[in-house]
Amino acid sequence: MPTSTATKPVCQAAVDLVKHFEGLYLTAYKCPAGVSTIGYGHTAGVQMGQTITQAQADDFLQQDLTSAAAQVDRLVKVPLNDDQRGALASFVFNLGAGSLQESTLLKLLNAKNYEGAAGEFGKWVYCSVGGVKKQLPGLVARRAAESALFQSDTAQAQAGVTEG
Repeated sequence: MPTSTATKPVCQAAVDLVKHFEGLYLTAYKCPAGVSTIGYGHTAGVQMGQTITQAQADDFLQQDLTSAAAQVDRLVKVPLNDDQRGALASFVFNLGAGSLQESTLLKLLNAKNYEGAAGEFGKWVYCSVGGVKKQLPGLVARRAAESALFQSDTAQAQAGVTEG
């Protein structure tokens, strides 16, 4: 059952970040990893040839980011400000909760090492394409943007100040 925290929407800066890096596609396509995708990076139940409207794309994004944020809320045990939560939701949206759960990023963050955690985003810039691990320039840029968003108000979160 979702809690009120889990259903809290992510900050607009995170929504804008995801929209920028995912782009809007109203017709299904294969992403670089070969996954059927539509809208702003939505993958659940997508069939090639499928089309959607702008409103459906926005709804999918809201649902996907709320789900990603719920995973962040479940995994992170330290205070986060809205920007940090949004940056992590973008990360989970793109890579999955399992990637965050097993990451040094999460270990450092839960040890209250916010600066060390911010430095870990840049390690997640590879994609398996045809069984070969490749660094993608789009992932490099996205991780840099997530790290910057994560660090935008780090001092407030470290002091235990959260918006909410």
